[in-house]
Order: sequence, then structure tokens, then C-alpha cells
Amino acid sequence: MIPTTPIASTSPVDISSEISSRLNLAIKEHLLAAYAPDSTKQLRLFPAQEVCDLIGISHQYLRKATVEGAIPEASEIKHGRRYYTGQEVWELRQLLDARSKTPGRYLPSRREGESLQRIQVMNFKGGSSKSTTCIHLAHYLALQGFRVLCVDLDPQASLSAMCGLQTELDESIDTVYDAITYHDPISMKEVIRETYFPGLSIAPGGLMLSEFEAESAKLNSKQHPFFARLHDAIMSVETDYDVVLIDSPPSLGFITMGGMAAATSVIVPLTPSMLDVASTAQFLKMTSSYMEVIERSGAKLVYDNYRLLVTRDEPVDTPSQTIVAFMRALFQERVMTATSLKSTAISDAAMLQQSIYELNRSDLTRATYDRAKASMDAVGKEVENMVLEAWGRI
Repeated sequence: MIPTTPIASTSPVDISSEISSRLNLAIKEHLLAAYAPDSTKQLRLFPAQEVCDLIGISHQYLRKATVEGAIPEASEIKHGRRYYTGQEVWELRQLLDARSKTPGRYLPSRREGESLQRIQVMNFKGGSSKSTTCIHLAHYLALQGFRVLCVDLDPQASLSAMCGLQTELDESIDTVYDAITYHDPISMKEVIRETYFPGLSIAPGGLMLSEFEAESAKLNSKQHPFFARLHDAIMSVETDYDVVLIDSPPSLGFITMGGMAAATSVIVPLTPSMLDVASTAQFLKMTSSYMEVIERSGAKLVYDNYRLLVTRDEPVDTPSQTIVAFMRALFQERVMTATSLKSTAISDAAMLQQSIYELNRSDLTRATYDRAKASMDAVGKEVENMVLEAWGRI
């Protein structure tokens, strides 16, 4: 039961402790109400037509393959309509690819000679939608058949929570810190957990990541420098994934710099307001200086893509659109064509620590849902094309 009486203490220590305790209890009760009875997240069912759209087949072909026994029947049939679990969609891709005359048609996984794509999402401006961008990209790419790993470098662990892990409530969960610490690190494979979302795994974040900043200031060595630790941890599981998404903290320290050194591409989300644009300009000026430090230390930074992503975009807001046009004129192809809309659908999903892809279309006004999903699909598709272009497929 969450206490609702006023906090009587005047001691700052006691007040902080009591606020933290009440918030943790409230968060836990909220999650228990939002998630399944066992407090784990579950993915919704996908109607047959949506499955066909995702995989790239006709509804007629799906029915024919089912009747012939080439693929199993849907796990749930309601009023004559078929609904598939996320795991069934993942398995359908594999079955259809196995019988296809064109290998890779339904599974876009890496082929021999193609490098693991590691995309860092970074900005030290709070509210720039870093974690929201990461989770939507992760879900989009997983639904397209990519094997995705999210690496949560934020001590606040928002991305981990969206993936169903509450590291602030369960101290037994190993985090990225345990794989990159200077004190008896464990393997990255031990840290990574599969999520409820097929095709998506998570290396969770947590408060202990803040300790890495202090450790790096004291213990950084030429034998295994701070900027190589995350890179080496990720590359130790390279064969298991196609794309890695790195969610950085809202700061520019050793952790974020480690992400820079581990990445093959960088996406900087920013909202179209003059204050945020100015803040991002300062962030990137500092980033440039820090990148020089990393390169002088022996790392070679080479990115396939370095893009700015407009988030919380309002197409009918004239001042914000003036800023978007200003950014496009200044940086041209460096600004992604797609934008992430400011939408009540995305905000409502975030309240339950979900992405738009986890909501049923019937849960919201259809026009609102369709606009939000189309926006995130466009961002996801553009990033997917970046990945395929880096592999030389387009």
C-alpha cells in the first residue's frame, strides 16, 4: 500500500529517501496493473492481414500455404479471423524463407562479409526522444525479421523498462556495467536477455553504470582503454545479431564516448525548437572535441551514417516547421527525410512503456493511430535502408 500522508520529516536525507520509496512502490503497482499477472510484458496478437503486410505476402498465399500444411494454423481464431503471436510471425518468416527460391527474401539477416551494424542514438538534451526512438526502431526492425540487440547505456534504464526489465526494482539483473567494468567483468552473453518481443534482445542499463564514469577516470589503461570496452563486449556476441541499437545517457561522458567508439552509425534526435537546436549545437561541438580525444587515444572513428532525426514533429505548427526547413537547408541529407511525429498515440503508449507497434489499432482513434504508425514506419524504413546500404544491398 502506497502511503499518501504528508512527509513529516524536515531532513533532506529522509525526504529524498521517502520520495524514492513511494515512487518505487507506485511504479511497481503501475507495472503490475499494466502487465500480465506474473508482472511480465506480453506482446499483442497480430491479425492475418497485418502479418501478410509485415512479411510481404498476399492473404491468399498465406491461406494456401496453411491449407497445404506448409505453415501451421494460427494459434487463435476469433469470429473466423486468424490471429498470430509475435513468435508465430517470426517462425513464419523462417518457414517461408526455407521454401523460397530466393534465400533471404523473408529473412533479411546478415550474410557472409556483411558487418554488424551498430547504431548509437545520442543527445544530452533531455526530452529529445532518445529511448522512444530506440524502442520504435528496435520493434520495427525486429518485425522486419532482423535480429536486434538493444544496449541500454543510460543509468535511468528507460529502454530496459520498455523491454520489460525493471532493473531499479530487481538488483539481481546483470547490466551492461557488469560487462564493461574494470573489476572482474562478466561476458556480454551473460548480461543479454531475450525479450517478450521475438527477434529483440536487451543488454539492460542500471544505476551502476554511473560507477563506470568514476572507474574510467581512475583506472583507464592503455591495455584496455575505456573506449574499447563496450566495443569489445558487443563484438563478443557479433554472430548473434544483425543490428545493435545503443541508447546513450543524456550526458557526454565516458559511457557515451564508449558508445561512439563502438558505433558504425550515429543518429542524433532533436525536437524542432530553437532552444533544443541550440542545445544540440553545443552538444555536437563538445562531441567533436571528445571524438578527437578518442582518436588521439588510438581509436579510429568511421561512420556509415551520421544523421539528425527530427522528433516530436508537428506538421501544422508554423514555427517548428520553419526550424525543420532551416535544418534541412543547412545540413541537407544529414537530416533524415522521415520525422517522428508528436502524437497522443505515441505518448499514450509510452505511459505503459510500450511502442506504437504494441498497441492494437482498435485501442485508439484509428486516424491518430495510423498517423503515428506511418510516422514511425517511415523512420524505421529509412534506418533499414541505411543498414542495407551499408551492406551493399542497395
